[in-house]
Amino acid sequence: MSGTPEERRAAFRVIKGEPTDEELAALTVVLAAASARAAAAPAAPPVRDRWSDPSTRFRTPLHPGPGAWRTYFWPR
Repeated sequence: MSGTPEERRAAFRVIKGEPTDEELAALTVVLAAASARAAAAPAAPPVRDRWSDPSTRFRTPLHPGPGAWRTYFWPR
């Protein structure tokens, strides 16, 4: 890599053209926001299915009443 230490440390370099200070500032803000969003993206929580849910190992309470025997195994 050749160039001055400032050029090696820069996030980007202008190869062609002469952008204004405002254009360089706008590009810097866009690149910083894009890299911050990619780094701070929250991971989706894992989806737990009913097969691995430990609460299914426990018996659900009995609810006496008319028709309770038919609805005991229905999902709650």
